[in-house]
Amino acid sequence: MWNSYLRKSKLIDLKFGLTGDTHNNLKNIEKICEIFNNCSVDFVIHTGDITLPKSLEVFKLLEMPLKGVFGNNDLDEKDSLLEVCDKYSFAFSDLLKIDLPNKRVLYAIHDPEDLKDYFFEDDNIIVHGHTHRYRDEILNGSYIFNPGECAGIMKGMNQVGIVSVLDSKMDIVKF
Repeated sequence: MWNSYLRKSKLIDLKFGLTGDTHNNLKNIEKICEIFNNCSVDFVIHTGDITLPKSLEVFKLLEMPLKGVFGNNDLDEKDSLLEVCDKYSFAFSDLLKIDLPNKRVLYAIHDPEDLKDYFFEDDNIIVHGHTHRYRDEILNGSYIFNPGECAGIMKGMNQVGIVSVLDSKMDIVKF
């Protein structure tokens, strides 16, 4: 259903929130939810390393759907994280693929080492986490985004992304 809605929305500029590697920083997760709610994004993607179910539970504060992928630090708690996903209708898997208007695709993975050749088609959007480093580049015709650090303790040094699907652009919100 989600993919068919997106295919019909050719002229609508969908915006999604992008975060990852929250690593149990409950205070920052609350702030991240506040930022995305205030920015009125259509959905949020988490690129993995939530780590514990209690951290994923905080994302219930979001006013829009949460989708995401699991990271290397989620593996020990994956079953419990999936229970939280079921409870709040969060959609998490090992690879997230969303069909976008105009035959474009959005892929979300955790580790950029897991990029696949088939991800790279003109104007696709690829998001990842794992590195805790900002990334905004075009590679092989695809846009690759990672907003960078969001689980740090230093105020003003954390950031999340707001990605515009129509113009394949990521804006950063620091907190």
